[in-house]
Amino acid sequence: MNKMICSRILALCFLTASLPAVAHAQTTETYQVIHTYPHDTQAFTQGLIYIDGHLYESTGLNGKSSLREEDLETGSILQFQDVPSKYFAEGLTNWGNTLIQLTWQDHVVLVYDRANLHFLRSIPHSGEGWGLTQDGKNLILSDGTSALHFLDPVTLNEVRRINVKDRGTPVKELNELEFIHGEIYANIWHSDRIAHIDPASGKVIGWIDLAGLLPKSERSDPEAVLNGIAWDAARERLFVTGKRWPKIFEIKLLPAKSAATPSLRGK
Repeated sequence: MNKMICSRILALCFLTASLPAVAHAQTTETYQVIHTYPHDTQAFTQGLIYIDGHLYESTGLNGKSSLREEDLETGSILQFQDVPSKYFAEGLTNWGNTLIQLTWQDHVVLVYDRANLHFLRSIPHSGEGWGLTQDGKNLILSDGTSALHFLDPVTLNEVRRINVKDRGTPVKELNELEFIHGEIYANIWHSDRIAHIDPASGKVIGWIDLAGLLPKSERSDPEAVLNGIAWDAARERLFVTGKRWPKIFEIKLLPAKSAATPSLRGK
């Protein structure tokens, strides 16, 4: 190879190395409503899960917090457990034969028997609790920041954490969570968008835009925001709802399309 060719190859390699990395196009999925189900408009939804044909919901606010088993088709409450008024209940997930319910700023997690909703025990926990899910190995907790905490399901000791970022920018106010097909789905507080997140890196893989799902005119107050994701693994059905919403929506995600990074509202 002569010196001129060598010089050109070296120059090309230098130029390529000096170019900024091209960001992958962000994707946003839209939705199709498959079915709607009734939902209690007094339920300040903080956690929603669907397991083995059973729908469970955690509702918040001091003096109004509860744990419920509900009939999806009719919205009827099949079992109900009051949460002591000193607690503001938050996210909910299952672990074995138990249900695990967060409290917001009370530094305690509540554990129940899944069959009858009987309270079993409380476990001390440091930090705030917002959303909760599990991946079969660990509990995954959000605390309103851009961090997701992976916890030992017995001791609640932190195993690891990830910081959720969209193209390098932290995504804050992560709220209600669900683990679906190896990804973490997360409501963003006061937003009609759900992020789906790589649990290994914290990178936002894409967004689900649920704008228009429940018009503002049908929301009872400014805090009646999207906040509830449940996954029926057996039938692969995705359910979403919100605080004091009159409906639970079964939705189908439509093919992704290229979109700009969404802007998020803060508190």
